[in-house]
Amino acid sequence: MYQIIQYIKFLLKSTNQHGVHSPFVYNLVTKCFYDKTNYDGYKSILNYKKALLKNKTKLSVTDLGVGSHVLKQNQRSISKMAKNAGTTYKRAKLLYRLTNYFEFENILELGTSLGIATQAMHIANPKTNLTTIEGCPNISEFSKETFEKLKLQNINTVNGNFDAVIKEFTSNRYDFIFFDGNHQKDATLNYFETLLETTHNNSVFIFDDIYWSKDMTEAWETIKKHQKVTVTIDTFFWGFVFFRKEQVKEHFSIRV
Repeated sequence: MYQIIQYIKFLLKSTNQHGVHSPFVYNLVTKCFYDKTNYDGYKSILNYKKALLKNKTKLSVTDLGVGSHVLKQNQRSISKMAKNAGTTYKRAKLLYRLTNYFEFENILELGTSLGIATQAMHIANPKTNLTTIEGCPNISEFSKETFEKLKLQNINTVNGNFDAVIKEFTSNRYDFIFFDGNHQKDATLNYFETLLETTHNNSVFIFDDIYWSKDMTEAWETIKKHQKVTVTIDTFFWGFVFFRKEQVKEHFSIRV
């Protein structure tokens, strides 16, 4: 019910490119968000998702974060996880376009899951150095083996608790960090603060499910107010964060 109410509010306040006066955001919306090109890579994304939806293999799952709204049992089939918890085809395509548009060279993903988002980002630019972290050992191993079978290179698959593992990566510089793991307020803010030192002027952060719960929305509002954050874009399912010093601090709500 919380998400339904928030979505109605989002629809009332959101706009498309016609309500955007920032050239940077306008170009992003028109040339990336609303890009209707049928890229060759979309077929690979769809085939990857279809293969997962047909996979009846069961894994013993360890939830280190808030867990799934739908799947509560520890033994879960790949197909059900792909259907209920995996990145949607629409969002995977957007990740593909974003990786293309910004030409990301170094990516960090918190929450590999079954690797749908990981694969989409990889095929958009196979030369990208992509590190993806997954808390559940069995899911992490499954995704790693899948990447190897598909001969997807330059993907560093890491298993471990985000709280401990991300500290190992704070000396790096990332063009893009996708926060798609622990959907809890304190954890999200902790990851945000910890990984701020990895950013440069053109870095992009995306937070998944910013309306997952009241706590997650509060985390999102706190992030928007941070002094290093200049531009944010709320698409309801994702929250985009930019650190461009040449931009006036501004917040957008865009229907995608």
